[in-house]
Amino acid sequence: MVVVMDERATEAQIENVVARLVEMGMDVHRSTGVTRTVLGVVWQGRPDAGIIQLLDGVHEVLRISEPYKLAGRTFKPESTVVKVGDVRIGGDEAIVIAGPCSAENEKQVRTTAAAVRRAGAKVLRGGAFKPRSSPYSFQGLGEPGLQLLQDAAKAENLALVSEVMEIAQIPLIEKYCDMFQVGARNMQNFGLLRELGHARKPVLLKRGISATIEEWLLSAEYILSGGNTEVVLCERGIRTFETATRNTFDVSAIPVVKKLSHLPIVGDPSHGAGRRDMVAPMARAAVAAGADGLIIEVHCDPDRALSDGAQSMFPAQFDRLMAELRIIAPAIGRSICVEPTPRRGWGT
Repeated sequence: MVVVMDERATEAQIENVVARLVEMGMDVHRSTGVTRTVLGVVWQGRPDAGIIQLLDGVHEVLRISEPYKLAGRTFKPESTVVKVGDVRIGGDEAIVIAGPCSAENEKQVRTTAAAVRRAGAKVLRGGAFKPRSSPYSFQGLGEPGLQLLQDAAKAENLALVSEVMEIAQIPLIEKYCDMFQVGARNMQNFGLLRELGHARKPVLLKRGISATIEEWLLSAEYILSGGNTEVVLCERGIRTFETATRNTFDVSAIPVVKKLSHLPIVGDPSHGAGRRDMVAPMARAAVAAGADGLIIEVHCDPDRALSDGAQSMFPAQFDRLMAELRIIAPAIGRSICVEPTPRRGWGT
């Protein structure tokens, strides 16, 4: 249910309505728009809308038919802008997140970070804990990998995002990173999502490999309902009957989500097909479809990468893609990494 306050409602009236709703056993989430304050109300029972409608300052009471209450535009019509360090995702600029699938060694991380920063990326991505299908595959460096990624991000003046796989890793990743990433395998790890709802850093939530858009938004709802409103959705491809590509990159999900939800959405063309030669065309399509950004795997020597080398771009390919995106983005009223982030200097 959504309680829309009158345009002239005073702060005292708003606080009184919030207090009354809490007294009635409801969980209240406040959103302040351009002209009105909107209160998103979550309750297990069936609240008496008539009583709430009579409270001073209330303009109208709306029932939300969608199962996701806080992630939908009924609760918050204006698009959300999520701040990751000094970077804003969801604004006029489409943000590019780039870096290696996993941190392997200092030279690899530093070289790749410098390359993506020069091309115009604003956020460094990289894994320290890697969920792999085979227990014998490279599983990541753990905390030493996080330290390598943080040092490289600081040196290049980039924000940093890395994947969290379980609740116990939250404090460690929060120590090193500006943003948590929840991978496709964990999209419905509801215990992890609940805990991230109590965190105070943004969350990049990837779509599950077989998840519907509604299931994806409900997973975001777990985080939002915990009080963490900084959620960015990520379309990374779903499993279909097609075998020509690793996954099927659902470009249509981008405009659908933009209509249903106020949360920003980015595209992951690297996992979308699992093939380096297809990353650029899918990245161009995602930006044209209205994505608020991209997350792309780039490696200084992808043919020798310890994970996901086949879908990782060479730095020169990434640089060329960024030049192409700067041509496409203005056609739909966006800019993309106009000014590459200046470097702070090695080791600073």
